[in-house]
Amino acid sequence: MRNAETVTFGGAGLDRAAKVRNDPAALAAALAHEDAACVLLWRGKPLVEGERLALVPMTHPILARRYGGEIEAPVFLGLEPSGAPNFAVDISGWEPQDQDISTLGSFVDPSEQTHPDFPPGYVFAELRRIMFALSPRDAELVATAKAIVNWHGSHRFCAKCGHASEVSHAGWQRGCPACKAQHFPRTDPVVIMLITHGNSVLMGRSHGWPQGMYSCLAGFIEPGETIEAAVRREVFEESGIRVGAVDYLASQPWPFPASLMMGCRGEALTTEIACDPEELDDAIWVTREEMMQVFAGEHPVIRPARKGAIAHFLLHNWLADTLD
Repeated sequence: MRNAETVTFGGAGLDRAAKVRNDPAALAAALAHEDAACVLLWRGKPLVEGERLALVPMTHPILARRYGGEIEAPVFLGLEPSGAPNFAVDISGWEPQDQDISTLGSFVDPSEQTHPDFPPGYVFAELRRIMFALSPRDAELVATAKAIVNWHGSHRFCAKCGHASEVSHAGWQRGCPACKAQHFPRTDPVVIMLITHGNSVLMGRSHGWPQGMYSCLAGFIEPGETIEAAVRREVFEESGIRVGAVDYLASQPWPFPASLMMGCRGEALTTEIACDPEELDDAIWVTREEMMQVFAGEHPVIRPARKGAIAHFLLHNWLADTLD
């Protein structure tokens, strides 16, 4: 797919400068660099200004407050073309005063939180709500920061012996002082499928989704399974549809909490839907003409896929005949 890397979080060529991670002198120099800055996260929400990621200088007073978070030390993300280092810092221990946090962690979180150390217009916002508006550079930085911080939050203890593990390699590794096991950031592979039959595409909705929300079917790849086999298995398990030929199209890092979405196209061999009620609330065939209505916001039932998600990207390119 020629425009595969234009998907949200598709990357902007971030120089991850892995050699800095295990070089204490180089890491210290990066932290002390006059233009060093960080992606600031609070309970999974990045600090933004309007539709722009608000990078915070590493000299900002907020970083000395020791609020506590999923990881205490900054995580080194990489270098800008200018050589300026970027980091990720989590301050989830901060407690907002007199601000709405009732929708935190919900499927749709419209709330924004402000910190008194920042001027008006700087807010912590849910990434899924703003991701489509971010520049490729901002999107790659925040996706990397959110995923690595999520990993630290769920991997504080050694998976081999249960002892508390320690951060190393500038946040890109954890080591166990007891059994000496080494642990690395986890990314979970997921297939998401554009399944077509003639002029129609298969869409499904999960339990608990907002009314009218449908998307492409998706599921985790299991151990010992190819991408193609996972596509066929997941589609059959969820909808009862048999799939023949499968083609890979594009991928998308998805930091919710840490997946790699592998977008594929599949040709349906059957059309009779038999939903697994434990997997899906509903599944339907949608014609190209109906999908055009959906994207125009004119369909009476179906809402458009979330902008920025690979499902929206695949469906848009299907409508535009630009999947090749």
